[in-house]
Amino acid sequence: MTHKHELKQENDYEWTIPKKGKMKVPGKLYGSKQIINEVSKDPKVLEQISNVATLPGIQKYSYAMPDAHRGYGFPIGGVAAFEPEQGIISVGGVGMDISCGVRALKIGLKEEQVKKNIEKIAQRLYQVIPAGLGSKGNIKLTMDEIDEVLEKGAEWAMKEGYAVKDDLRYIEERGRMKEADASKVSEKAKKRQLKKLGTLGAGNHYLEIQKVDKVYEEDSAKAFGLEEDDIMIMLHCGSRALGHQVATDYLKIMPKVAKEHKIDIPTKQLASAPINSEEGQNYWKAMNAATNIAMANRQVLVGLIRQAFSQVLPEANVETIYEVSHNTCKREQHDVNGEKRELYVHRKGATRSFGPGTKILPKKYREVGQPTIIGGTMGTASYLLRGTKQSHQKSFASTCHGAGRKMSRTQAEKRFQGERIVKDLKEKSNIIIKAHSMSGTASEAPGAYKDVDEVTRSVEKAGISKRVIRAVPMVTVKG
Repeated sequence: MTHKHELKQENDYEWTIPKKGKMKVPGKLYGSKQIINEVSKDPKVLEQISNVATLPGIQKYSYAMPDAHRGYGFPIGGVAAFEPEQGIISVGGVGMDISCGVRALKIGLKEEQVKKNIEKIAQRLYQVIPAGLGSKGNIKLTMDEIDEVLEKGAEWAMKEGYAVKDDLRYIEERGRMKEADASKVSEKAKKRQLKKLGTLGAGNHYLEIQKVDKVYEEDSAKAFGLEEDDIMIMLHCGSRALGHQVATDYLKIMPKVAKEHKIDIPTKQLASAPINSEEGQNYWKAMNAATNIAMANRQVLVGLIRQAFSQVLPEANVETIYEVSHNTCKREQHDVNGEKRELYVHRKGATRSFGPGTKILPKKYREVGQPTIIGGTMGTASYLLRGTKQSHQKSFASTCHGAGRKMSRTQAEKRFQGERIVKDLKEKSNIIIKAHSMSGTASEAPGAYKDVDEVTRSVEKAGISKRVIRAVPMVTVKG
């Protein structure tokens, strides 16, 4: 796209990029004026939103959430839905870390019951959770076993003793993508994962002990099993090396496929395949398999978290609140111009956020809406939101996934010092940081991110999700 990307303000929290050139639909951004000003500082973000709007079969809008920032092809924070007959499936619309996501847990204890042992539990979690770039876990899989994980997801982790029954009930798709096909995943991808299951990884992945410091909706918080001063845990990680390799493998295939099918793409980063083509379906099945790996990975880590707490705080009862992914493509039913249609909804750095009454939600969340987990930074806060009925019409039932970067990792590493961050957070906020890499800590500095309070306020004011609780960090374990 070469034209200037005009932004038109629809109301205080909705902005559109008018349809121009080859755009098939307009772009739409959600956010306050403060957020939009930050997003617009990088013109590449608006360009990427507009580029996505040119893809065949796209429906309604090319969306961006308030945490939007530059990505590969799609912006991170981007949402786009495609109808299957003429539409495409895009590696860039899912991302390199397939099914990167967050598990929220509660432990049935208050801050007062935990704080005297907080140093001990922080150290124990640091010891039992393999983390960092290239980290390896204690699980050593064979090629046959990796195929089983690829096709069974968190069900495999339960069979191996890393889960309790209620864990699976509160994971999207109950922890298993049934259309996964291990045969569509390369041998190289499988080999890269043989020693990676049950590892946290690096980058923005973390394990955090948090305290609920604010309740916005008491009824919804009650449904989530939380109240003020409760202790909860957030676990953020994805499909590790396998997901990255699946994306890499299909990124090599897609340009040729796009050319063969005469898909007009504005940049090679948006190379895509028709959904119903052989290559499109192969990627769909491989992507679902990588999603299973991610769900199994998080479930193994939950088992390790339970182990750590049993050794230091045996009175803790670690239960799953919910788990959501935010790098996905899901096949869903949505209303388009008054007609229910099956769509392939790409959410890249965006979270599914079904509203009240959605039948596939667990029974105890059906009245209030889906819990949506929004990670902040190690020095600020995180949120649990819930879906709204309006979100189905306004964003294909999607919302933000975190605070969203406002500077790159390279910029952050030049500006911040990991050791200083760890020291300052301990002295000023009594937050314990257990990090495997100081450069990694610098790249994830709180100052490298947007204001998560403003991001979540924006999605609430836009009507696409509602704030339920805010939680502040006590301990963060990072790669």
